[in-house]
Amino acid sequence: MAEGRNTNPFLMLKTIKVPNNIVIVFSIIILAALLTWIVPGGQYDRQTIKVNGVERTVIVNGTFKSVDHHPQTWQIFSAFYTGFVKMSHIVVFILMIGGAFWIMNETRSIDIGILSFLNLTRRFEKYRFIRMLGVDNIIMVFIMTIFSAFGAIFGMAEETLAFTIIFVQLAIRMGYDSLVGIALCYFAAHIGFAGAILNPFTIGIAQGLASVPLFTGIEYRVICWLVFTTLAIAFVLWYAKRVKRTPSKSIMFEEDDYWRKRSEADNERIEYFTPRSAWTVAFVLLGIMLVYSFYFPSTHLRVGLNTVTGPFIPILTGLFAVTSYFALRKSLHFFILNILAFTIFYLILGVLGYDWYIMEIAALFLAMGVFTGFAAGKKNSQITKLFQEGVKDIVSAALVVGFAGGIIAILNDGQIIDTVLYSLSNSLKGSGQLTAVSIMYGFQSLLNLIITSGSAKAALTIPIMAQFSDIIGLSRQATITAFQFGAGITDMIAPTSGVLIGVLGIAKVPYGKWVKFVIPFMLFLAFVAWLLLIPTVTMKLNGF
Repeated sequence: MAEGRNTNPFLMLKTIKVPNNIVIVFSIIILAALLTWIVPGGQYDRQTIKVNGVERTVIVNGTFKSVDHHPQTWQIFSAFYTGFVKMSHIVVFILMIGGAFWIMNETRSIDIGILSFLNLTRRFEKYRFIRMLGVDNIIMVFIMTIFSAFGAIFGMAEETLAFTIIFVQLAIRMGYDSLVGIALCYFAAHIGFAGAILNPFTIGIAQGLASVPLFTGIEYRVICWLVFTTLAIAFVLWYAKRVKRTPSKSIMFEEDDYWRKRSEADNERIEYFTPRSAWTVAFVLLGIMLVYSFYFPSTHLRVGLNTVTGPFIPILTGLFAVTSYFALRKSLHFFILNILAFTIFYLILGVLGYDWYIMEIAALFLAMGVFTGFAAGKKNSQITKLFQEGVKDIVSAALVVGFAGGIIAILNDGQIIDTVLYSLSNSLKGSGQLTAVSIMYGFQSLLNLIITSGSAKAALTIPIMAQFSDIIGLSRQATITAFQFGAGITDMIAPTSGVLIGVLGIAKVPYGKWVKFVIPFMLFLAFVAWLLLIPTVTMKLNGF
């Protein structure tokens, strides 16, 4: 080995200059435009059908026809406008989240909560067994398991945008970097999304389109989820250990100075107090919850095929009254943390019980921010100013999300996506079962880089794939499993994913550095997923 040569992979990655996220997205838009000049135009007929009680637009197999393609030129600029319109729901969501959390951060409640949490966990180090495992390791395993389960059961994705700020700050406080913070929530949720158990947006829709009994084959999918989650946790613990040992080895060391400075500022002396305004807000919120408890005394929580019915809103109302009283007696900061906790509880309740999506969740967090400001004794103008400052701080993340939507706009307007799908269907003719399921899996993984919506991808591909499965004697469940894996794993690097780009923007992580961090593991997981597809062809599995 030559003297002085640096072979440390983390330091090597750190020296590579990464372009701005917008530059990367614009480069991909140009590449997509070039493809519209090369790939012939094509189109399938589409029809609207009901899948699990919801109308879906799907392609009609056997209706492909060649059409004039539309090479894209000046559209690389108009694609930004189209992309912003297409991604407007995520763009607005990010801006509202940024503004709401900025108001909460002004009170320093999150930082106090993190410090209190870490001080509490340190007390467990007196136990030899806990000390041997490592308190930080236990915390990370617990958090990642929860978020992976959320992704696997009800398809958590966009919701992770709201948790990014919290877990990045937690990771920095624990001595890690922002990549670990993202891994705790976004990365874990998408691992669960890929190893879906009851995910209604992938498994539910795909099985409905393939006329397969809903959520059958769950036993093998649980095994797949356990394998994915275990490997993901092991990877994050391995990376976190090395970063904590030598923080300068992190490829995010320079960028994380933003978060470290915030943490240093929060180390100043904190005054604990409870203003009268906090008690007023507590009574107002309790009154609102009591009204909703009267109008919604019972809620049906749907998890897969199972429905749990109970007085969940009245229960949360009672818990809020009790916990708020003790939090207010301690300080304003703990009352605000209590508001945050119940915001998360209502988010889960709304998603599972009332089909909430981005609009409702954004409204929930905006209300959280406003009530937090009033609880801290802020005036209307002060709350508005803080909200604007939060939007200003996060606007770069929202911009990149809108720009990323332009990639889809170029490919759709060029009318080449259906041509790619038709070429795949032809490649499956005459294939053996294992070869066919491997081709399906590979294609779904690549298509996921363009179309990150699991439900949209299912509507586009499953009607064709299911019929080819019958022709070659392949189980439709195997086809759905190939779709499931492909619809989740490459999400972690998809530049068209508004959620990924939004999370990276919130965490101040360049897209290129995220890819460098996650792609070795993603490729390994993709190989493991292919190995897990083999039993769906070679073994008799329950439900397959």
